[in-house]
Amino acid sequence: MDNNIKTWLFDIWSSINEIEGYFFNQSMQFQNYQKDMRTKRAVERNIEIIGEAMNRILKENNEIQISDSRKIVAVRNRIIHGYDSVSDEVIWGIVVKQLPILKAEVEKMLSE
Repeated sequence: MDNNIKTWLFDIWSSINEIEGYFFNQSMQFQNYQKDMRTKRAVERNIEIIGEAMNRILKENNEIQISDSRKIVAVRNRIIHGYDSVSDEVIWGIVVKQLPILKAEVEKMLSE
């Protein structure tokens, strides 16, 4: 695997770990997330990083096998360009449903 792709995969992995760290001392409940503006912005920023890293990976190798890779880039674009229409519910759904899958896929690729 190309070193650039490994770097970007590591960036994705690091951003997911950082998001998980925001909930280390509290239960992962939507109500807690929704009330904490700092955490919301930090999560959104890390999703932007994940999306940009994924975009770079796809430009380098569009055959890469990562679930919903194009949707990840689309979410990044939505957060950046449509910041005023970003839904807390959508972001939370990504955090609890999609990021664990993405993390497992990235970890597998990094271990190869």
